[in-house]
Amino acid sequence: MKKILNIMFAGLLLMGVSSCEDFLEAPAKSTLDESKIFSVYTLAKGAVDGIKEPLGQTNSYRGRYLPWYGMNTDVEWHNSSDNSDDNYDLVKYDAKPNNDQMNTTNNAWAMMYSGIERANICIRGLRAYGDVENDPDMAYLLGEALTLRAFYYADLVKTWGDVPARFEPIATETLYLPRSSRDVIYKQLLADLAEAANYVPWPNESSVTTTVEQINKAFVKGLRARLALAAGGYSQYGDGVRLSNDPDLARADMYAIALQECRDVIESGTVRLESSFEDLWRKFNQDDVTAGGESLWEIPFASGRGRWLFTFAVRHQSRDKYTGQPRGGQGGPLPFVFYDYDAKDTRRDVTCVPYQWKDVSPAEDVAEQEPTGIDQWMFGKYRYEWKNVRVTASNDDGTNFMYMRYAEILLMAAEAAYELEGAEAAKPYLREIRQRAFDPADWTDKVENYLNGLSGDGVFNAIVEEHKLELCGEMQRKQALIRWNLLSDKLAEAKQKMYDLRNQSGAYSNVPGTLYYRLADDNETLEFYGLERGQTEDRSSEYSDNMNWAVPGQLDDQKIESLYVGNPDANQFWPIWQVFVDGSNGQLNNDLLN
Repeated sequence: MKKILNIMFAGLLLMGVSSCEDFLEAPAKSTLDESKIFSVYTLAKGAVDGIKEPLGQTNSYRGRYLPWYGMNTDVEWHNSSDNSDDNYDLVKYDAKPNNDQMNTTNNAWAMMYSGIERANICIRGLRAYGDVENDPDMAYLLGEALTLRAFYYADLVKTWGDVPARFEPIATETLYLPRSSRDVIYKQLLADLAEAANYVPWPNESSVTTTVEQINKAFVKGLRARLALAAGGYSQYGDGVRLSNDPDLARADMYAIALQECRDVIESGTVRLESSFEDLWRKFNQDDVTAGGESLWEIPFASGRGRWLFTFAVRHQSRDKYTGQPRGGQGGPLPFVFYDYDAKDTRRDVTCVPYQWKDVSPAEDVAEQEPTGIDQWMFGKYRYEWKNVRVTASNDDGTNFMYMRYAEILLMAAEAAYELEGAEAAKPYLREIRQRAFDPADWTDKVENYLNGLSGDGVFNAIVEEHKLELCGEMQRKQALIRWNLLSDKLAEAKQKMYDLRNQSGAYSNVPGTLYYRLADDNETLEFYGLERGQTEDRSSEYSDNMNWAVPGQLDDQKIESLYVGNPDANQFWPIWQVFVDGSNGQLNNDLLN
């Protein structure tokens, strides 16, 4: 019987578009015979590009999933977590199936499965008609489709745990499916990504892998490593938090996969750390998507889609010289994180920002900073002021989401090497991370002496800490804490750190209680005294303004307790939204499998 393709094919209407980011505009529908589409490269490419189209839908990654999943860990939180709206239940480990932000038929769950269905059709068509054994271009499309399907499933499983497994296009008999074991899904994804790596070139090895908006072999292998660590790690099941009982996902075997994949990426020499931490994030904010640097793959958003800066950039209170849209600051580092960095760590001031941009409306040719407060830090990795062009007055800033970067490869390699080969085997990977974090003049003390002082469990603890300091604000921490079985412990520790900070006790006894600030000579940026540990002198005669800093009134109990409610390990996953349960013909529920 003739197979009919009835999905949105971006390429049929958008041929000639040069950048993958433009495919996150909604194209029109087209119905064609699969044998015709998947035997012609341009048509097949349009179909594969269509797999990415659901990412840009309003209630998908753009406006619902990326803004909410991943916050409230031991390093980052929603700056308004103490708000009582349904939105904030999503980050406080208290989400309900009828959440008013998520319980819609066009939400992230539906969009992820839309992407999976498109991928399933493309995979079937390319295998049947693409001559992938003899045509490397068609083989690349198959590898891309397999990887994009794995990407969607990776996010489904980390967010909902056990979900329906669909690895073939929908048929009448498979219209309604129950939840499947995440173990079954992990095994399929690991096999798919191993296959995809055979088809997909390294960054810059081919004209199709010259940007980080296209799938490349470094990302395929990195994603397989991430999934192997998740599959071999802890997570919540119906009978509690534990490792998988599936012998095919034995912890040591999963570490072996992760280590080999990471070493393949490292030894390829096709990607690298950027020379400085600040340069990395300036390039990201400037929309530099050239492959071969630190970014391995980014969710691509067109200029009229994507709300990453709108959500997470340093907050602008009004239109000003840097942006036409007053927004940002939804999330930020936890109040103590700035003080957990070494003062010489160059990552600190890039990551943790204690100011926002004042309301200067209606002026548009000026900008001026003002301090926030110790309970409202900003993610300095994301800044409108680092964009190449002024962002217009729209909720959508066009900034991509960096889904994976090379630093994570090094951290995964360190962890897997530690588990399989011992503490010393992990240190070369940590060394590379820390050398980038510190000035070469400080390497003897901050890198070599630091690493030489580590042994045994101390190395694993250092990996956990380095992961925190390196990836703060990138929404990778929650899954890592879950698979390490550290979620509840680290969140409880974070609450205690906040109490210690506001009481200037314990590890935070020398954090100042008063912050002095003044406008710099550029009449735009702020100069501070009292931000660093030990800066406790009265400087009121030198600075025009001051505010209470690490004192109880600036960080109250309600705000601290809003980091999470109840037992996070009993709510590691979001519930399946009620609209999907009700529409499942009785197949779906919110009971995790044992």
